[in-house]
Amino acid sequence: MMKKVQLANYKATHFGWSVSGKVATITLNRPERKNPITFESYGELRDLFRELVYATDIKAVVFTGAGGNFCSGGDVHDIIGKLVKMDMLDLLAFTRMTGDLVKAMRSCPQPIISAIDGICAGAGAMVACGSDLRFGTARSKVAFLFVRVGLAAADMGACTLLPRLIGMSRAADLLYTGRVMLGEEAERFGFYNRVVDPEKLLEEATAMANSLADGPTFGHGMTKTMLYQEWSQGLDECIEAEAQAQAICMQTQDFERAYKAFAAKQTPVFEGN
Repeated sequence: MMKKVQLANYKATHFGWSVSGKVATITLNRPERKNPITFESYGELRDLFRELVYATDIKAVVFTGAGGNFCSGGDVHDIIGKLVKMDMLDLLAFTRMTGDLVKAMRSCPQPIISAIDGICAGAGAMVACGSDLRFGTARSKVAFLFVRVGLAAADMGACTLLPRLIGMSRAADLLYTGRVMLGEEAERFGFYNRVVDPEKLLEEATAMANSLADGPTFGHGMTKTMLYQEWSQGLDECIEAEAQAQAICMQTQDFERAYKAFAAKQTPVFEGN
């Protein structure tokens, strides 16, 4: 029997976690440091997204930051200061762990919406890339800062995720230079799905999450799976994979509910099964 868990009462240690209805909100909550990620929060976030695969009560996730900023990236002292003292094996274990966070975000069936205000840099920008949708503000500042600390911009999947979001040449510009991308440019590039006023950011992101959580969530999970699975497939394989995925979805009760509601000229009420 498949493992099933309830996460509404999950007790987070290294970030904020709250649940309203079927939507969970993750809040990076070290505002005095612009919400950096630490070794501990990397690991806890990875484990939480892995557990969301089995959650029956959470249908969508909002990811945000406290105090007017999203995330300043890896903590300079708690992470970078320690990395310069590590040997290759420990460094590889760390870089694999950070990448595992993005893989866990992409593997969970729940749509993830990042609500981005202020600074969104380095690892924070990659959390945004790992999300399914991104709402931002005009004043937000997105930057892939890896080159500024003498590293490659190939970090946490940046060289594959960012070009797919905004195109190869635009991604190359941001990754080679580490420059700041402001909110309006981010929307024009297609990085943001929409730009909203700061005071309405979390409200609108949560409204989108609630809308998705009230929809055919089994189907949403299948859509998410296929969006990423098909990156490495040719057209014939993609069409066949989608034929199989859709046939599975057609066996759900939500599909039958939609048909009956349509026939009765009513709005369907989906239950995710």
